[in-house]
Amino acid sequence: MALRRPDATGDVRRLGESLLVVNGRHERLIDGLLTLAGTENVVADTGPLDLADVAGHVLRQAAPEARARGVTADRLLGPAPTSGDPVLVERLVQNLVENAIRHNRDGGEVRVATRGRDGWAELTVANTGPVVPAYEVETIFEPFRRLGNDRVRSDRGAGLGLSIVRATATAHGGAVTAAPRPEGGLVVTVRLPGRAATRWMPCPPQGPRQPPPAEAVPTVEADARGRSADTARATAVPTRAHPASTHSACAVALPEK
Repeated sequence: MALRRPDATGDVRRLGESLLVVNGRHERLIDGLLTLAGTENVVADTGPLDLADVAGHVLRQAAPEARARGVTADRLLGPAPTSGDPVLVERLVQNLVENAIRHNRDGGEVRVATRGRDGWAELTVANTGPVVPAYEVETIFEPFRRLGNDRVRSDRGAGLGLSIVRATATAHGGAVTAAPRPEGGLVVTVRLPGRAATRWMPCPPQGPRQPPPAEAVPTVEADARGRSADTARATAVPTRAHPASTHSACAVALPEK
């Protein structure tokens, strides 16, 4: 209503627009969680995404809270392509980052890393919080549960964050593990099934208005993400050329090592 009022100030309009965005995201999250519960933990609507992109977005959103708490956030975001529900995967990463910031010490650190490894997309979030006894690690994944038998009584959330992380990872065919750091804090690792990275590059010239040859498709040499001196073979698949161009765009799938 405030956005439609002719006398609404610029600040009121900006606030209204921000609230609409937030409400829309919450609606999508609720829909995603209801879908997750109604399909017996199987995510049906998935799309390609990269955990590095998701983590970078979440870290930017969490930066003001980290600064307010005196927490430094370090990142090492390597390519980690996977497939999943973007709203649920973003909430998974957000829950881990917020948990690492809020359960930390003054002047502490949060480290977020992503990478592709052995066919998996991996996300690791570590912090410098209080010492966690090894026998209590599994309890933090229980709904409405915190360390030391602290059941939902503080102002740091509803106690659902890590249980949602585990449920989301499981629904995507992945897993989550946590390990205590000897000096305090946790290292939480999420692994989701990997997806072959795709890059676009010009195909070899084929001449104007000529279909791609029926024989063997050309191949190109592609560096496997620079992780070794070895090269990986990748198949260039021609697609429909732009009418004004004699070149097509080729999708090159780079297999994981």
